[in-house]
Amino acid sequence: MKKKILIAGGGGFIGGHLVNFYLKKGFKIYSVDIKKKKDWFQLNPKVTNIVADCRDPVVCDKITKNVDYVFNLACDMGGMGFIENNKALCMLSAVININLLKSSQKNKIKKYFYSSSACIYPSFKQKNFIKPRLKESDAYPADPEDGYGWEKLFNERMCRHFQEDFGLEVRIARYHNIYGEHGSWKGGREKAPAALARKFVEGIKNNKKSIEIWGNGKQIRSFLYIEDCIKATDLLFKSKFRDPMNIGSDKHVTINKLVTILEKISGKKFKRKYDISKPQGVKSRSSDNTLIKKILHWSPKIKIEDGMERIFYHIQNEHDG
Repeated sequence: MKKKILIAGGGGFIGGHLVNFYLKKGFKIYSVDIKKKKDWFQLNPKVTNIVADCRDPVVCDKITKNVDYVFNLACDMGGMGFIENNKALCMLSAVININLLKSSQKNKIKKYFYSSSACIYPSFKQKNFIKPRLKESDAYPADPEDGYGWEKLFNERMCRHFQEDFGLEVRIARYHNIYGEHGSWKGGREKAPAALARKFVEGIKNNKKSIEIWGNGKQIRSFLYIEDCIKATDLLFKSKFRDPMNIGSDKHVTINKLVTILEKISGKKFKRKYDISKPQGVKSRSSDNTLIKKILHWSPKIKIEDGMERIFYHIQNEHDG
């Protein structure tokens, strides 16, 4: 019989890609999301698609029954523009993970995956422009991103204690700025790669002379393309490693560099208007991949230039379509 996977947040960005990945691997997939199906980024008719609210414990008991594996990617989140202005909404996502953990324990699922974030890392560790890489042990002493980061760090601990106290097999990924097709690129929840690509698309279409950049453009980030993210997630899930692990790129760029990359892709240069009043997050962040290289023998394959080219043309097609 086919193994059964429940993917909570299956209508979202990473969740939608995981649905398609594991379907191709031969699993029976149940994809769950609170959004109406017309708002899912990807809706695969070959899987069981369920509209439900995982903040309801009765729902979680029902959807985890007779399931082998649970992937929890369900949360209220977005780019900095969203998480800095919606702290309570972000923290309410804790209810989803608590319910899914309790139901998974009750229904004896074999393994549970939790999607955490680089936002759990302390702000005082993210001011160094020379060495921006964050390793897993940097998480404590804790000082995460207010709201969203605290919710993710709290739920990492919940997963750990369900593992210690109840024997629930748990895998935890700390995602670092995942980007790519079939995700948010407008509406306020988009992250920097998609937001900037959209601004280039709209700027070209409307013959604009300038584009707006949040912050001074010197912020350092690393960005991981979705295809690399899915492969690393699968390797982590299949492994015996039980502690949180970074899934990200250790190749960092400034936001200004990202703009330069888009200039080369699009063949268009705009005047850069910097707005330092807008949310811009920490000064410096990228992934230290020492642990994932050692344990999973994994490194990203797709260069930022290639990934940005794909997302630029994807957004251009969606915008025009």
